[in-house]
Amino acid sequence: MDIKILHIDSNNATLMGQLQELGFENHEDFTSSKEEIEAKIQSYQGIVIRSRFKIDKTFLDKAINLQFIARVGAGLESIDCDYAASKNISLIAAPEGNRNAVAEHTLGMILSLFNNLNKADKEIRSGHWNRESNRGHELDGKTVGIIGYGNMGKCFAKKLRGFEVEVLCHDIQENVGDANAKQVSLEELQQKADVLSLHIPWTSETNKMVDASFIAAFAKPFWIFNTSRGKNIVTADLAAALSTGKVLGAGLDVLEYEKLSFETLFQEENTPEAFQNLLEADNLILTPHVAGWTFESHERLAQVIVDKIKAQYFDEDKARIDEKGL
Repeated sequence: MDIKILHIDSNNATLMGQLQELGFENHEDFTSSKEEIEAKIQSYQGIVIRSRFKIDKTFLDKAINLQFIARVGAGLESIDCDYAASKNISLIAAPEGNRNAVAEHTLGMILSLFNNLNKADKEIRSGHWNRESNRGHELDGKTVGIIGYGNMGKCFAKKLRGFEVEVLCHDIQENVGDANAKQVSLEELQQKADVLSLHIPWTSETNKMVDASFIAAFAKPFWIFNTSRGKNIVTADLAAALSTGKVLGAGLDVLEYEKLSFETLFQEENTPEAFQNLLEADNLILTPHVAGWTFESHERLAQVIVDKIKAQYFDEDKARIDEKGL
């Protein structure tokens, strides 16, 4: 099989090793600039990425022989998907690979915030033994609202089955609710939810979705958790809501100011004022975009990508498909 794949981000060795065993030719380039990659991409039929740079129209116009783009992750927002599809380039992602990790991380953030675990730990290390100010909340009896009920949202709802909670979900797709979550309108979710968890992609519809008016529409003060994309929340509006008590607490694995690669935080040299205001909140937990980044998911993501690439070129009997002239 004369298929060359360019890997522009490092990944679990499972990925490259199994692709080689299947007969694909693997090349690595983890350091060249986007322009340097563009200069040679015409030689490749496949590319494997995480989020190093955007695969845009300029890039795709130079990728004249590209047959697939595989992203070792859940979202495809770093790719011009419509333009890629117009060129008959297959898009491969692996939301199945880290959905469990994201669900567990979300639950962990909720329980930590509800029970003041991070705050209490810091206080004890500083020599303070404060029991009353660290009295916690129980998740049982609460209504949990999930926005985005795909791979991540469904897996998180499944984790909640061990709690006595009502779980509501809202999604742009119809009829995605199941035994673990009742699908409702956004308005009903905002009327009933005590806890909100975001599991949505970053699109033009979700960009800055959680703003002051969105927050104000909730009938009760609520907790919010975001393990999706940072730009889905307006940081300044969240900081204001935390200070007034409209938002009781927040757990953020992603931030508005992350770079596209997710490898560094600020897009500007100086710390944004809105983020500085956010940091002043005690009822806040932050993690560096690692919800789906466990040792187990690292291997599982790679395996999902291998399986999907293999499925594109082989049938169930592992015989070659001739659709692409291979």
